[in-house]
Amino acid sequence: MSVTNNENKPEIGLGDLEKTVILNSLLEVPFAERDQNWIANFLQAVDQANLKLGSPEVVIASDGFPYIQLQNVKADESFQAFVINKQLPAILTQGFGVVINPQNERPDWIFTYGDIVNYELNDTFYAEKSIFSNNREQIEIKPDEQILIGAPSDAILPKYLKNQLREFLKHAGIETPKAMMIARNYENEQDVKQDLVFNFTPPQIADDKKFEIISNTIGWLLPRHYSVLFVDEAAVENGFIEI
Repeated sequence: MSVTNNENKPEIGLGDLEKTVILNSLLEVPFAERDQNWIANFLQAVDQANLKLGSPEVVIASDGFPYIQLQNVKADESFQAFVINKQLPAILTQGFGVVINPQNERPDWIFTYGDIVNYELNDTFYAEKSIFSNNREQIEIKPDEQILIGAPSDAILPKYLKNQLREFLKHAGIETPKAMMIARNYENEQDVKQDLVFNFTPPQIADDKKFEIISNTIGWLLPRHYSVLFVDEAAVENGFIEI
């Protein structure tokens, strides 16, 4: 499986040499010394630095998801550059995460597909602040709660992400996967929160383990700050649209 498309035009794929040097220096720091400052510097360098593809190019990791294997390159090494921010179309259309230096005893970093999606949408792998609900809490819709319903915009679910979700959910047995956005506390701009809602529930799947796999996979495909609800389509008059 090939994930690079710059063999005939190597200049297209060449990254930032300064960031390559910075990245190589950061990767020499022992894990125990990698603090928040290290993380910030790493994330500022890794997207535009020169990396190279591992062998094989793509692996299924222990979490069950596919990752492009990338390795950092040395100053005197001959290589074909793979630069994350120049290869976004290939990564996003094929549904891969990215793992940095998986050949080592411990990989230096792992980006989920959703992390790459967020980078493409928002120029950052991880969102610090978000209008989404806190997805570490149990989110539910109260019977008397006033909510606004709408279709997910391309800024939330771009076409390539919809394709990945639809393909996976249909494979998982959801014949017609649909989604909608809901907004709550919408009358107060400071308190407004939004959630992404899918048109099936655990009882409809009728298999707790299978639903857990579906939920985990959706979480891997989406940016980490998205909050997700599962609602029976019959309970909503309208609002769901096919993914």
